[in-house]
Amino acid sequence: MANEKFVSQIADIESDFPQWYTDVVIKTKLVDYGPVKGTMVIRPYGYAIWENIQREMDARFKRAGVENAYFPLLIPMSFMTKEAEHVEGFAPEVAVVTHAGGAKLEEPLVVRPTSETIIGHMMGKWVESWRDLPLRMNQWCNVMRWEKTTRPFLRTSEFLWQEGHSVYATGEEAETETLNMLHLYEEFAKNVLCMPVLVGRKTEKEKFAGAVATFGMEAMMHDGKSLQAGTTHYMGQNFAKAFGVQFTGADGTLKYGYTMSYGVSTRLIGALIMTHGDQRGLILPPPVAPVEVVIVPIAQKKEGVLEACNSLATSLKEAGIRVKVDDSDNSPGWKFNEWEMKGVPVRIELGPRDIEGGKMLLFRRDTCEKTEAALGDVEGVKRLLQDICVSLYDRAKERMQSRIVNAESLEELLQGVNGGNFVRAGWCGERACEDKVKEFAQATARVLDEKCDHPTCLCCGKPAKHTVFFARAY
Repeated sequence: MANEKFVSQIADIESDFPQWYTDVVIKTKLVDYGPVKGTMVIRPYGYAIWENIQREMDARFKRAGVENAYFPLLIPMSFMTKEAEHVEGFAPEVAVVTHAGGAKLEEPLVVRPTSETIIGHMMGKWVESWRDLPLRMNQWCNVMRWEKTTRPFLRTSEFLWQEGHSVYATGEEAETETLNMLHLYEEFAKNVLCMPVLVGRKTEKEKFAGAVATFGMEAMMHDGKSLQAGTTHYMGQNFAKAFGVQFTGADGTLKYGYTMSYGVSTRLIGALIMTHGDQRGLILPPPVAPVEVVIVPIAQKKEGVLEACNSLATSLKEAGIRVKVDDSDNSPGWKFNEWEMKGVPVRIELGPRDIEGGKMLLFRRDTCEKTEAALGDVEGVKRLLQDICVSLYDRAKERMQSRIVNAESLEELLQGVNGGNFVRAGWCGERACEDKVKEFAQATARVLDEKCDHPTCLCCGKPAKHTVFFARAY
């Protein structure tokens, strides 16, 4: 018997955005909650999005000359204590194994929160000569950080990510790589996720534990909050000295290397949901959509309808488009609603009249507009998918740019973030003033702007050393 039950209503995106997000990720079957508090089970539809992100990102790394490797999940506790700032920064989030094989371990083992320490240890073994440099590696893996407050994709105790780690002979090379990877992420956000971002240096307070400098990629969500979507870190010689990453230079002298690291995670899925989604549910950018085109047969039991749908699907697949024919026994209306909620970029409706007239009806998810096209116009479908990418990016960029405001005082900053904006303001560079912003407005410094066009600090009135993007953040 046909299932005529439509996908249930989701919360209002404007009045209850947090519940809207939860409804969307659960009802579109991206994730489910794991049996251990704070964990998530990524379901096939959600994992397919991650696979597409991974494929696109990995190809960029390989073109840049980075090689993949894999390092152990368990890290000796002694490794974590070698870099004091690093261990202090991660101590509240670390999960520790004390027993295994029915016995207490001689040394506790940390479940990987990040791999700077163990990779630093291995680099110390592998790097001997300047000829071994640069050493540039990336790994795709899971990490664990024991979070108290969790939300699927955005913050969970275990998540998937990539972490790249490189060691260079000079600080200049490592700093250059840090910025190169930041801009690789920026390009990826634009061309794959169709998501505009702000990139820049983090403040000392917001930098990665143990880094000399951290650079971030910040995206504006539908509600005006910021989401840190990726980071790159210049470590200087901090980890090289802690783990003995030394090499004999061309001049015969022994020197310490300079390291850097970079990473993005499954948080990117949360970012694209909250950037593009609407009241109907997901809107997925074509490059990462598990299904780019869904074909819905109309009156599918009539002769020739399914055959025409399958023939069209074959042509689209041959053109490299991910396509699905929904030949289930649900009604067309049910299918429309379900695939719209799942965010499929393009829907094609094809019935007896369309086939007879040599045409097909196209529905684009981003604007919810319908157009007719010649039946089998594969190039037209490809152009439509490309246009959707441009449209999604332009729409998100226009929204972000319209919600960046300037402030000269704490009161103006509070008004700005209360209105769902990113706020540009002057800052003297003192930690006390940065802390005061958080206390007064519950906003944090996201990244520094390259332009310093505010004369005074919004807190103390002293001359501004930086212009900062402040925002409330996930």
